[in-house]
Amino acid sequence: MRRRLFGSVRARATLGATLVVAVALLAAGAAVLLALRSNLTDQASSEAESSARKVAVSIATGTAPAALELPDGDDTPVQVVDGDGRLLAASEDLERISGTGSSDVKPVTPPVDDDGGDDDAGDDDGGSDRHGGRGGDDDSYAYGEIADDAEGGKGSATVDGETRDYRFASLEVKNTRQGDLTVYAGASLSAEQSAVGTALTVMLIGFPVLLGVVGAVTWLVTRRALRPVEDIRSEMSAITASQDLARRVPEPATHDEVARLARTTNETLAALETSVERQRRFVADASHELRSPIASLRTQLEVGSAHPELLDVDGAVADTVRLQELAAGLLLLARLDAGERPGEARIDLATLAGEELSQRPVGRVAVRTHLEPVEVAGSRSQLARVVGNLLDNAQRHAGSRVDIAVRAEGPWAVVEVADDGAGVPETERERIFERFVRLDDARARDDGGAGLGLAIARDVAVRHGGALTVRSSPAGGALFELRLPVAPVAPVA
Repeated sequence: MRRRLFGSVRARATLGATLVVAVALLAAGAAVLLALRSNLTDQASSEAESSARKVAVSIATGTAPAALELPDGDDTPVQVVDGDGRLLAASEDLERISGTGSSDVKPVTPPVDDDGGDDDAGDDDGGSDRHGGRGGDDDSYAYGEIADDAEGGKGSATVDGETRDYRFASLEVKNTRQGDLTVYAGASLSAEQSAVGTALTVMLIGFPVLLGVVGAVTWLVTRRALRPVEDIRSEMSAITASQDLARRVPEPATHDEVARLARTTNETLAALETSVERQRRFVADASHELRSPIASLRTQLEVGSAHPELLDVDGAVADTVRLQELAAGLLLLARLDAGERPGEARIDLATLAGEELSQRPVGRVAVRTHLEPVEVAGSRSQLARVVGNLLDNAQRHAGSRVDIAVRAEGPWAVVEVADDGAGVPETERERIFERFVRLDDARARDDGGAGLGLAIARDVAVRHGGALTVRSSPAGGALFELRLPVAPVAPVA
């Protein structure tokens, strides 16, 4: 059942479309999640750097770490660490922190007085002022230097019993009263995690639904598209069962591949019907043609057996020869229909025509020749049969003269056989090449033959890559023209 299901074009098309969409959705979903996470992380980094810079500015302008007004630890946990790693200030309610320069959460330095100086700093010649600056000419410790760029990192913090992930920014402040300090400020990643989680949930729910819709739509569309194909298959099955080649498959009113398939199928059926009908006629005509000489020969033998003095030996020999020629013609046609290849022998048509003329006795018809050497490739016996058939046909219908010419015309070798007889009517010039067709039905069989000569001649010509046509001759009779490709020049050894 599974093999039958996936052997269906509809099933494979549906599965293929669903897989393609699934891969595209997974790639797009991954890109969206990565972009969303990157944007929100960058946003948190910017917020953390902004908070760190605000605290750094306060320190740089003289505010002591213990006197800093730090942001709420839930949103932005802050630490101020000196060069020795001691925690000087931290956000309120900070219980645990990681990812910064110190894991401490309680400052280790005592708070400073409001005047910002030490108890022994107020001497007579102007010690520390209330902002932590120093008197005299050296005020390098009154104003810190804030680094241009902040460094980023990721960690976590527990504030008032709640643990969250944060994006931390660290910013250095140099040359303060407490030495070089580093401010760590964090921005919560809860928004990023919530947004990514929501997007992932939507994708996990929406993607299967979307894939189901794609699969259903593809299944319905392919069903509609392949319905004409099923109709064609059903009709072909019925034609095979009934063996009625006159039937045709339905052709859809579209202009797509299925419509072209239907038209090609009908053309194939028409050609097959013609071929079968032609074969039936051939068998019927062959049976009819064979019946006459066989019946005549049998009659003569039966009479000769009963009355030897009445035996017509010449007539029996003539019927036997006619029967032999008919059988040879039928055998050659059968080989041609079976697709027998003509061979690659090189034949000089002028020599071949001369040999065929020499085998015919001189009769009432004069034969004029104009033979130029020209070589073709093919079967010598088959081409001899063609030239012989054309000569027999011309001598049979000529009044007093037959002309045969062999010449080369560009890539073609041309053989022309003309007579001065009654000619062939223009409407019958294709019909005479059909098998068992004889236009002069009133003539005697002994004079007319079985009607296979011209059919064999054309079939052989076509098998050799050429053509055989008929038109009127200058003398008023028929002119048969045989065209064959000239044999390629043999390579020099």
